[in-house]
Amino acid sequence: MRQTIRKHIEGKSVGILGFGREGRATLPWILEDNTASKVAILDLNPVTLPDDINAKYGDKIQLITGEDYQKNLNDFDVIFKSPGIVLDKEKDYYTCKILSEMDIFFETYKNQIIGITGTKGKSTTTTLMYHVVKMAGKKALLAGNIGIPVFDIARDIDKETLLVVELSCHQLEYATVSPYIGVLLNIHEEHLDHYGTMEKYVAAKENIYRNQILDDILFCQQELSPRDAKSKVITVGAMDVCGDEDADIYVKDNVINIKSNKLGETNLSYQIPVDDIPLMGNHNYYDIAVVYGIAKYLNIDDNTFEEALKTYEPLPHRLQNIGTVDGITFYDDSISTIDETTIQALNTLKDADSVIIGGMDRGISYESLEKYLSECKVPHIILMEATGQRIYKEIEENYPDFKSKERIVLVSNLQEAVKVAKEVTSKGKSCVMSPAAASYGIFKNFEERGQVFKKLVHEKI
Repeated sequence: MRQTIRKHIEGKSVGILGFGREGRATLPWILEDNTASKVAILDLNPVTLPDDINAKYGDKIQLITGEDYQKNLNDFDVIFKSPGIVLDKEKDYYTCKILSEMDIFFETYKNQIIGITGTKGKSTTTTLMYHVVKMAGKKALLAGNIGIPVFDIARDIDKETLLVVELSCHQLEYATVSPYIGVLLNIHEEHLDHYGTMEKYVAAKENIYRNQILDDILFCQQELSPRDAKSKVITVGAMDVCGDEDADIYVKDNVINIKSNKLGETNLSYQIPVDDIPLMGNHNYYDIAVVYGIAKYLNIDDNTFEEALKTYEPLPHRLQNIGTVDGITFYDDSISTIDETTIQALNTLKDADSVIIGGMDRGISYESLEKYLSECKVPHIILMEATGQRIYKEIEENYPDFKSKERIVLVSNLQEAVKVAKEVTSKGKSCVMSPAAASYGIFKNFEERGQVFKKLVHEKI
């Protein structure tokens, strides 16, 4: 990878835009190469260099911080942009070359990468895929949006290493190389506060396959199947229609069916052992089907796949059972930031007696969720924060026939929501927090929201 980096920075002035997790992972590689004419770190917030780097290179690194940190990007030849940074202007405005960790990583290791993206399900799919290939005895590394910068694993890669990489829309936004095996799970309305339009958000996600070539392969939700893809495309039945038999891979009655000869075999089927695995719900069975298709492509046998399914440990905050208190079982689905995932949670938990919904309002549509709540049989709907208030108002205005409107309880925050849930949820039933909204402005992230929820659940009132 060092040669790839050198090709881009030798003799050039280099700026690292954003000094978070990825910026910190990038800096040592730039410094160790020692061919850049200038190195600078640009960040809105004050920057403190790690002690070892400060001792060795501190006098060679320019620090540009504060509100004008993006003002002079064109003074540099190359900018390494961190995924969370929003450029002040459109990319075409800049004369500097804008790169990222992922650009360098893709360029170096493209043919070893299984790259996975989607609005929802990508972390579960990525970690399950990694668990399956490790169970099969293959050398593999996990990285990307899962919380592991790809530069942090680069020193451990050899030619036999499979790289299972979770990719966010931000990491794909300016990508010019696509992975050998790409996965596009789904696209829902999300991140419009960053992209402004759905078209720009979709375009970022589509970079998972946009630069693939003939020998590459894309596993893609059927309704998103691209006509302009240069690679081989394997379609998978959609999350909400797992039994869609028009797809190359689909789930019906908890059986994964592969009817396409694009994977080398036809009419394969695999019974998901739903009673023996921790993942539950059609949305997870869809993710399992995607991983199964890739496993077949990698010649992993069914016995190994099933053992991996049974031993996989789901990630926290994803419809996670966090315990039973006073006869009520509580589920943490804090990862839910759109209406579709809350609908999935309620369809999965057949005994849900209460649901907690609400968070930061990013202006996305809640029409599907409002229609669902109008017809569903969940006895207690607890709405909180800005989106809870908005959903309540829209139900009042647009759903005069909303069934049993007295089911709705409007509260201010999560603490009040948990208190009400403990009071109204029937013993022997469950309560799920599935917010259908972002956590920002209220909590640091969805993980913190989930942790606070768990703490409140186990506190005595």
